[in-house]
Amino acid sequence: MAKNARYTVKPRRRREQRTDYRKRLSLVKSKEVRLVIRKSLDGMVVQLVNYGRSGDSTIATANSAELRKFGWKAGTGNVSAAYLTGLLLAKKVKEKPEKVILDLGLQHPCPGGRIFAAAKGVADGGIKVACAEEVFPKEERISGKHIAAYWAKEPKRFGGYATAGLSPDDFEKHVEGVKQKILEG
Repeated sequence: MAKNARYTVKPRRRREQRTDYRKRLSLVKSKEVRLVIRKSLDGMVVQLVNYGRSGDSTIATANSAELRKFGWKAGTGNVSAAYLTGLLLAKKVKEKPEKVILDLGLQHPCPGGRIFAAAKGVADGGIKVACAEEVFPKEERISGKHIAAYWAKEPKRFGGYATAGLSPDDFEKHVEGVKQKILEG
Protein backbone atom coordinates (compact mmCIF):
# COMPACT_ATOMS: atom_id res chain seq x y z
CA MET A 1 0.00 0.00 0.00
CA ALA A 2 1.33 3.42 -0.96
CA LYS A 3 1.90 5.85 1.89
CA ASN A 4 1.65 9.12 -0.03
CA ALA A 5 -0.83 8.40 -2.78
CA ARG A 6 -1.64 11.49 -4.83
CA TYR A 7 -4.89 10.30 -6.23
CA THR A 8 -8.30 9.42 -4.88
CA VAL A 9 -10.30 6.43 -5.92
CA LYS A 10 -13.62 7.42 -7.45
CA PRO A 11 -16.83 5.86 -6.10
CA ARG A 12 -17.58 2.35 -7.37
CA ARG A 13 -20.65 3.27 -9.44
CA ARG A 14 -18.68 6.06 -11.13
CA ARG A 15 -15.78 3.70 -11.92
CA GLU A 16 -18.27 1.23 -13.42
CA GLN A 17 -19.74 4.12 -15.47
CA ARG A 18 -23.19 3.57 -14.00
CA THR A 19 -23.82 6.91 -12.23
CA ASP A 20 -22.96 10.51 -13.04
CA TYR A 21 -23.13 12.02 -9.57
CA ARG A 22 -23.04 15.66 -10.74
CA LYS A 23 -26.05 15.15 -12.99
CA ARG A 24 -27.86 13.17 -10.29
CA LEU A 25 -27.22 15.90 -7.72
CA SER A 26 -28.69 18.57 -9.98
CA LEU A 27 -31.78 16.41 -10.61
CA VAL A 28 -32.24 15.68 -6.90
CA LYS A 29 -31.79 19.36 -5.93
CA SER A 30 -34.70 20.31 -8.18
CA LYS A 31 -37.05 18.44 -5.80
CA GLU A 32 -39.22 17.45 -8.78
CA VAL A 33 -40.50 13.96 -9.49
CA ARG A 34 -38.16 12.29 -12.00
CA LEU A 35 -39.24 10.33 -15.06
CA VAL A 36 -36.57 7.63 -15.25
CA ILE A 37 -36.36 5.89 -18.63
CA ARG A 38 -33.99 3.01 -19.20
CA LYS A 39 -33.73 1.04 -22.43
CA SER A 40 -32.18 -2.24 -23.43
CA LEU A 41 -31.98 -3.92 -26.81
CA ASP A 42 -35.31 -5.66 -26.36
CA GLY A 43 -37.32 -3.54 -23.97
CA MET A 44 -37.96 -0.43 -21.91
CA VAL A 45 -38.47 0.36 -18.24
CA VAL A 46 -40.20 3.64 -17.40
CA GLN A 47 -40.52 4.81 -13.77
CA LEU A 48 -41.67 7.80 -11.77
CA VAL A 49 -39.21 8.30 -8.91
CA ASN A 50 -39.33 10.71 -5.99
CA TYR A 51 -36.33 11.63 -3.87
CA GLY A 52 -36.45 11.17 -0.11
CA ARG A 53 -33.82 11.55 2.60
CA SER A 54 -33.76 7.81 3.21
CA GLY A 55 -33.45 7.10 -0.52
CA ASP A 56 -35.42 7.25 -3.72
CA SER A 57 -38.98 5.94 -3.73
CA THR A 58 -40.62 4.60 -6.85
CA ILE A 59 -44.14 5.90 -7.44
CA ALA A 60 -44.95 3.70 -10.44
CA THR A 61 -43.18 1.41 -12.92
CA ALA A 62 -44.07 0.15 -16.38
CA ASN A 63 -42.13 -2.45 -18.33
CA SER A 64 -42.56 -3.00 -22.06
CA ALA A 65 -43.12 -6.72 -21.41
CA GLU A 66 -46.41 -5.74 -19.70
CA LEU A 67 -47.79 -4.74 -23.11
CA ARG A 68 -48.48 -8.41 -23.81
CA LYS A 69 -51.39 -8.22 -21.31
CA PHE A 70 -53.01 -5.70 -23.66
CA GLY A 71 -52.58 -7.88 -26.75
CA TRP A 72 -49.23 -6.58 -28.00
CA LYS A 73 -47.80 -9.14 -30.42
CA ALA A 74 -44.79 -7.29 -31.83
CA GLY A 75 -41.34 -6.83 -30.34
CA THR A 76 -40.87 -4.67 -27.27
CA GLY A 77 -37.72 -2.84 -28.38
CA ASN A 78 -39.16 -0.43 -30.94
CA VAL A 79 -40.49 3.15 -30.93
CA SER A 80 -44.15 2.11 -30.89
CA ALA A 81 -43.62 -0.17 -27.89
CA ALA A 82 -41.69 2.58 -26.07
CA TYR A 83 -44.57 5.02 -26.62
CA LEU A 84 -47.12 2.49 -25.37
CA THR A 85 -44.97 1.74 -22.31
CA GLY A 86 -44.90 5.45 -21.40
CA LEU A 87 -48.67 5.65 -21.91
CA LEU A 88 -49.12 2.59 -19.68
CA LEU A 89 -47.08 4.24 -16.91
CA ALA A 90 -49.22 7.38 -17.07
CA LYS A 91 -52.39 5.28 -16.78
CA LYS A 92 -51.00 3.37 -13.77
CA VAL A 93 -50.39 6.52 -11.71
CA LYS A 94 -53.33 7.29 -9.44
CA GLU A 95 -52.23 10.75 -8.28
CA LYS A 96 -50.50 12.34 -11.25
CA PRO A 97 -47.68 14.75 -10.42
CA GLU A 98 -48.07 18.22 -11.89
CA LYS A 99 -44.74 18.11 -13.72
CA VAL A 100 -41.86 15.63 -14.06
CA ILE A 101 -38.30 16.06 -15.23
CA LEU A 102 -36.55 13.59 -17.50
CA ASP A 103 -33.75 11.51 -15.97
CA LEU A 104 -31.72 9.80 -18.70
CA GLY A 105 -28.82 8.67 -16.57
CA LEU A 106 -25.75 8.01 -18.73
CA GLN A 107 -27.74 7.36 -21.90
CA HIS A 108 -27.10 9.55 -24.92
CA PRO A 109 -30.34 11.18 -26.05
CA CYS A 110 -31.33 10.93 -29.70
CA PRO A 111 -34.24 13.18 -30.72
CA GLY A 112 -37.09 11.08 -32.07
CA GLY A 113 -35.74 7.88 -30.51
CA ARG A 114 -37.19 5.37 -28.07
CA ILE A 115 -36.38 7.40 -24.96
CA PHE A 116 -38.36 10.38 -26.19
CA ALA A 117 -41.12 8.10 -27.51
CA ALA A 118 -41.63 6.84 -23.96
CA ALA A 119 -41.63 10.44 -22.69
CA LYS A 120 -44.25 11.32 -25.33
CA GLY A 121 -46.40 8.43 -24.10
CA VAL A 122 -46.22 9.77 -20.56
CA ALA A 123 -47.09 13.26 -21.81
CA ASP A 124 -50.06 11.93 -23.81
CA GLY A 125 -51.19 10.13 -20.67
CA GLY A 126 -51.72 13.43 -18.89
CA ILE A 127 -48.44 14.10 -17.09
CA LYS A 128 -46.50 17.21 -18.09
CA VAL A 129 -42.92 16.30 -19.02
CA ALA A 130 -40.32 19.08 -18.89
CA CYS A 131 -39.04 18.43 -22.38
CA ALA A 132 -39.07 20.27 -25.72
CA GLU A 133 -41.74 19.16 -28.21
CA GLU A 134 -39.15 19.01 -31.02
CA VAL A 135 -37.41 15.96 -29.55
CA PHE A 136 -40.54 13.80 -29.57
CA PRO A 137 -40.86 11.37 -32.50
CA LYS A 138 -43.26 12.14 -35.32
CA GLU A 139 -46.69 10.52 -35.33
CA GLU A 140 -45.73 8.21 -38.25
CA ARG A 141 -42.97 6.64 -36.16
CA ILE A 142 -45.19 6.25 -33.11
CA SER A 143 -47.89 4.56 -35.17
CA GLY A 144 -45.34 2.14 -36.65
CA LYS A 145 -45.57 3.27 -40.26
CA HIS A 146 -41.77 3.06 -40.61
CA ILE A 147 -41.79 -0.52 -39.28
CA ALA A 148 -44.50 -1.55 -41.75
CA ALA A 149 -42.57 0.02 -44.65
CA TYR A 150 -39.34 -1.76 -43.71
CA TRP A 151 -41.23 -4.99 -43.10
CA ALA A 152 -42.66 -4.85 -46.64
CA LYS A 153 -39.10 -4.57 -48.04
CA GLU A 154 -37.46 -7.18 -45.76
CA PRO A 155 -40.10 -9.75 -44.75
CA LYS A 156 -37.50 -12.29 -43.56
CA ARG A 157 -36.44 -10.00 -40.70
CA PHE A 158 -39.98 -9.95 -39.32
CA GLY A 159 -40.67 -13.68 -39.17
CA GLY A 160 -41.57 -13.46 -35.47
CA TYR A 161 -44.20 -10.83 -36.17
CA ALA A 162 -45.69 -12.94 -38.96
CA THR A 163 -45.75 -15.99 -36.67
CA ALA A 164 -47.66 -13.90 -34.11
CA GLY A 165 -50.32 -13.22 -36.73
CA LEU A 166 -49.34 -9.72 -37.85
CA SER A 167 -48.80 -8.35 -41.34
CA PRO A 168 -47.27 -5.08 -42.56
CA ASP A 169 -50.69 -3.83 -43.65
CA ASP A 170 -52.32 -4.13 -40.22
CA PHE A 171 -49.36 -3.16 -38.00
CA GLU A 172 -50.59 0.42 -37.56
CA LYS A 173 -54.05 -0.87 -36.64
CA HIS A 174 -52.46 -3.19 -34.10
CA VAL A 175 -50.61 -0.27 -32.44
CA GLU A 176 -53.81 1.78 -32.33
CA GLY A 177 -55.79 -1.17 -30.90
CA VAL A 178 -53.32 -1.72 -28.06
CA LYS A 179 -53.31 2.03 -27.37
CA GLN A 180 -57.10 2.00 -27.02
CA LYS A 181 -56.98 -0.99 -24.64
CA ILE A 182 -54.45 0.82 -22.44
CA LEU A 183 -56.56 3.98 -22.38
CA GLU A 184 -59.72 2.01 -21.49
CA GLY A 185 -58.19 -0.22 -18.87
